Amino acid sequence: MPLVQANHLVKTFDSGQSAFGMRSSDQVRAVNDVSLAIEPGETLGLVGESGSGKSTLGRMLLRLIEPDSGEVTFDGHDVLRAGGPELRRLRRDMQIVFQDPFGSLDPRMTVEQIVTEPMVVHGSESRATRRQRAAEMMRAVGLDASALARYPHEFSGGQRQRIGIARAMILRPRFIVADEPVSALDVSVGAQIVNLLQRLQREFRLTYLFISHSMPIVRYLADRIAVMQRGELVEVGATEQIVTAPQHPYTRTLLAATPEMQVQ
Repeated sequence: MPLVQANHLVKTFDSGQSAFGMRSSDQVRAVNDVSLAIEPGETLGLVGESGSGKSTLGRMLLRLIEPDSGEVTFDGHDVLRAGGPELRRLRRDMQIVFQDPFGSLDPRMTVEQIVTEPMVVHGSESRATRRQRAAEMMRAVGLDASALARYPHEFSGGQRQRIGIARAMILRPRFIVADEPVSALDVSVGAQIVNLLQRLQREFRLTYLFISHSMPIVRYLADRIAVMQRGELVEVGATEQIVTAPQHPYTRTLLAATPEMQVQ
């Protein structure tokens, strides 16, 4: 049974203003009748160019964006119909790592406040326990516990992304949406983050939706690949099948256009 299941998801946004400064009535269908399943313990790589609807889809799975129509289930529970205590329980198990390590951390908060905030929101554990858990999680992502007393501006981009990962992990979730987590980092630092995510998956038995525009990164990390173009899934399959025998022309374009990333 899939851990995460999406059926016929649709999301439409207003296209913005017209050329004359008036509000446009045109709408853009960011996600158009998308269905997918993610099995427990696997990494599903979701690839496509900017504007293809990848991030919108990822956020709808977590109900950070409400779909216009469709269904999302997590471990058999209806995410879109859940409310109150049930939704809070589901959200403990479903977290996100954001793309921008500079904009996703509140500069006014210490690292300890940032990492333990999900525990505070969910009302779990004492302050001492939260601090102990935060120190353990910092070590798990490759940072020293002394970092908890510092502020985001004191860290590099790669270190900030590790802090963001620690925040996502603090509630011990089962499913993480990693939304372009290395696109803002240079190649060598990005490779370190990819390897960190892979190690954490083994240690904590995580399930990932890994969103990226880079086929080489997804090929390295994912068990299966879903290719998204203009709001639609155009191809889904096992990683090696997708990269060695792509069926859709857009998939072949992505494979030809993305420079290889060296992951060590």
